[in-house]
Amino acid sequence: MKLSMLLWLTSLMPQPVADQACLATTVYLEARSEPLNGQLAVAEVAMRRLDRGRWGNTLCKVVTAPHQFAITTTPGSFEISNLEAFNKAWQVAGTSLRNWQLPIAQRRMLVPHADHFATTAIAPAWSRNRPSVTIGEHAFYAVN
Repeated sequence: MKLSMLLWLTSLMPQPVADQACLATTVYLEARSEPLNGQLAVAEVAMRRLDRGRWGNTLCKVVTAPHQFAITTTPGSFEISNLEAFNKAWQVAGTSLRNWQLPIAQRRMLVPHADHFATTAIAPAWSRNRPSVTIGEHAFYAVN
């Protein structure tokens, strides 16, 4: 399925399903080749951003905020073709949504306070002088 079609479909879905689809798509695009903890950490960043409200009031709005996640920088013609990886991303998204429904003290957090991440191959200006946690090929940062 093309990315543009999947994103269009989320506009027709009930909010909880749309949120899981948007989060799963983000995990797929950002971290499908990463270990499970890396995928969960990417989802955690999106969930934290939702809580903070700066990037949007639904997960779909958060992950489609301009230039924040791969979902906005990947061409709409991109084919989501690895169904096994998308299924894993869907499971990660569901796990993350359930985890985030728990009281804060009970949530499992892999990257506490992190609201940004980048591949370890680059060092964005916003990452300088900030402590990070590295999982797989991503470094996670608390920026805001």
